[in-house]
Amino acid sequence: MLTAVYPGSFDPVTAGHLDVIARAARTFDELVVAVGKNGGKAPFFTVEERVEMLREVCAPWPCVRVDAFEGMLVEYARECKAQVVVKGLRAVSDFEYEFQMALANRRLAPDVETLFMMTSAEHLYLSSSLVKEIARLGGEISSLVPPPVERRLRDRLRPQ
Repeated sequence: MLTAVYPGSFDPVTAGHLDVIARAARTFDELVVAVGKNGGKAPFFTVEERVEMLREVCAPWPCVRVDAFEGMLVEYARECKAQVVVKGLRAVSDFEYEFQMALANRRLAPDVETLFMMTSAEHLYLSSSLVKEIARLGGEISSLVPPPVERRLRDRLRPQ
């Protein structure tokens, strides 16, 4: 069985993330979508909320499992018995950082491969940060995120 881990902050999950998830789900027997707990970032949604949203939007893919992890990605990949780490790429700037991380991960875990997957052209510009900014300013985000994510964003940003 070929297992892959697709890690990220997914704060929130976007149409670009779902594009990579859908294609990776067709490629691997099992895909673990893993929300990383990063103490260095101030997230918009809690890890638990992000896991909930991902479970909801990943329901159409039976081979997808959603989880959260803390610590080194390669150690988590080994815990999952994953042979591959999937990294989504949008632009050259993503590649530079992800290439450096892939080389470090190869050094730490030569048995775990990194697979770079380009997002589809219509999502090249899309990031979680951009979605949050558009939502904060009252812009239209329905084509950028799945409906459950849009609802949660709108609820969170609604004046109390």
